[in-house]
Amino acid sequence: MRTAIIGLLAETSLHPGAESTTDVIDLPVAREVVTQYPVVVGSSLKGALRDRARHSLGESAVESIFGAQDSAGQIMVSDARLLLLPVRSLSAPYRWVTCPYVLERFRRDMRLAGGSADFHAPEPDDETAIAASGSGRLFLEELCLNLEAGELEEVVRAVGFLIGHPLVRARLAAQVTIISNTNFQYFAKYGLQVNARNNLDTEKKTSKNLWYEESVPPDTLFYALLMTRPGMGDALGALLSIFRERPYLQLGGNETVGQGWCAVHCLEVGGGAGA
Repeated sequence: MRTAIIGLLAETSLHPGAESTTDVIDLPVAREVVTQYPVVVGSSLKGALRDRARHSLGESAVESIFGAQDSAGQIMVSDARLLLLPVRSLSAPYRWVTCPYVLERFRRDMRLAGGSADFHAPEPDDETAIAASGSGRLFLEELCLNLEAGELEEVVRAVGFLIGHPLVRARLAAQVTIISNTNFQYFAKYGLQVNARNNLDTEKKTSKNLWYEESVPPDTLFYALLMTRPGMGDALGALLSIFRERPYLQLGGNETVGQGWCAVHCLEVGGGAGA
């Protein structure tokens, strides 16, 4: 079984919408029920991949790869899981935060894909943040944490494989910060941007409908697994080939206002070479 892991680095705000809301935000992002982390569900990611492949490969190839109404496809697509979340800081434009549980899931998913991710991740408490260098106090949004230096080279190297931009990879070491699982969940649940959007009456220029919409900020990093069903052909290679010349994919809602663009970096870990 051939398997690839794809990194999805948000270049613009991303709105993977939820079906309903019970909160003050009218249009929240989709979240994992247990962890409350933002997520791009597999069906949404598969639909975006299918639409992109249709323009590059043609309808017949798309039905072979993704299936049709009366037949299964050759590719299995996982949810796109959160790995790095940008959070505002007083000492830098932002910090890329992650936590031990998120990194544990990433290691497990890499093993599922047939790759290797045997890196060590520190486990800070709720009062501490760990970065590659620095000391003193670190302000993340309204939280003030004790900053400690730790060995993050292995974490930075593992995460860097999911990012295609050399300049972005170059600043990972200076910005990646590991915080506790509890603090990461707080930022993932309450730290996303919320925009007010309005529908104006074209003649009176008065509001007809005001709503609040949540979105995932640019530079958020997700990853997903692509797996071929046993005994199938080279569907994975064909799918990954669409990103060689133009490694971008648009996900979620608000496409017409430029949201949802992600830089895609593909790494084939279950056999073969990366795209």
